[in-house]
Amino acid sequence: MINFDFNYVLLMKKSLIAYILCSFVFCLVSFKVHPYHVGSVEFNYNSKSKTFEVTGRFFMDDLENALNKKYGKSVHFLDPKYKSEINKELENYSSEYLKLKADNQFVKVNYVGYEEDHESVNIYLESETLAVPKKVETAVSFLYNLFDDQMNIIHIVVNGERKSEKLNYPDRYLYQQF
Repeated sequence: MINFDFNYVLLMKKSLIAYILCSFVFCLVSFKVHPYHVGSVEFNYNSKSKTFEVTGRFFMDDLENALNKKYGKSVHFLDPKYKSEINKELENYSSEYLKLKADNQFVKVNYVGYEEDHESVNIYLESETLAVPKKVETAVSFLYNLFDDQMNIIHIVVNGERKSEKLNYPDRYLYQQF
């Protein structure tokens, strides 16, 4: 005959439950929203269209918070009812926090749209037409209105030649010669 010690089984169940609860609490306490603030912007000169195709990539929650702080409204990327409002805000935000010069001339950059990509947002812009630039200057300060530790990695590509640099808040200007 098998003899079970029900007190032992009960103690083991309680220990297992306590272990699971402690693990769950530890996970909650140690969970942080991404601990760094980084984004990237690529300026890619397209020789066929003679424009810069610009793509910015930022954490969704950071960009959402920056827009909400800047415009005093609450918008949410994953909710389709805000799409129109987000497009307006991103168009205004991009025109204020992103500038482009080529060969010492300001280049108009137009907002095209955005796309949600898992936990990030891709912002698409396109410049007016211009000849292949020899000198490119950018001013990028996305999310600087929200974080004083923001880092933006800037890529400039002209005729297949890629130059990259990181800009840490408050630095926003990048100059590259091609």
